[in-house]
Amino acid sequence: VQLQASGGGLVQAGGSLRLSCVASENILSINLMGWYRQAPGKERELVAHITSGGTITYYIDSVKGRFTMSRDGAKNSLDLQMNSLQPEDTGVYYCNAQRLTTRGRFWFWGQGTQVTVSS
Repeated sequence: VQLQASGGGLVQAGGSLRLSCVASENILSINLMGWYRQAPGKERELVAHITSGGTITYYIDSVKGRFTMSRDGAKNSLDLQMNSLQPEDTGVYYCNAQRLTTRGRFWFWGQGTQVTVSS
């Protein structure tokens, strides 16, 4: 699976950004898709993910109520709407896809897009 992410940028605290990830395959057939982020000097962390059936959506506590993920099956895209951004949201955001097979779990990453929130 190839993933192409876009939409990062510089925004003031309280502002909004929308990230988009376009997959090379039907996203509804991918077991798990989501967004991770990595702040300077920190490990990459999960922000949100969704199962292929859309029945399970997970957000980390720090973004609940501010970030919303949505899918467009026709465009094979997974978007992340980020509102009320805070400086601690700064980092490189990565689109992620995971396939679960009998041979194991396979991970795929987009190239990352920078989000910078100024105070």
